[in-house]
Amino acid sequence: MPKEQSAGKPTTRRYSEQEKEAAVRMVRTLRAELGTEHGTVHRVARQLGYGTESVRLWVRQADIDEGRAPGVSTDEAARVRALEQENRELRRANEILKRAASFFGAEPGRQHKR
Repeated sequence: MPKEQSAGKPTTRRYSEQEKEAAVRMVRTLRAELGTEHGTVHRVARQLGYGTESVRLWVRQADIDEGRAPGVSTDEAARVRALEQENRELRRANEILKRAASFFGAEPGRQHKR
């Protein structure tokens, strides 16, 4: 069971993928049973003791990941983050190489004499 939330204080609880998937399934099942989307996210969130906005975001992201809605999929977002991290690392390495070349008096692109 999740911890009780203090009035007005957001929690920083991390939910497992299984918890998120179960909440999304519950929302979709309730929507199918009721034939409406109105209030389903709030109802499921309240039943599970989760934040309404958290559950709403999980359902939205699941819809995107499954191609039901437009947007950036979880896999694509992870790929972009990985590429951005690689870019930062390469820029740092390039800066270190430039400083080393400057320190040792070499000009970029110039061959050292042997």
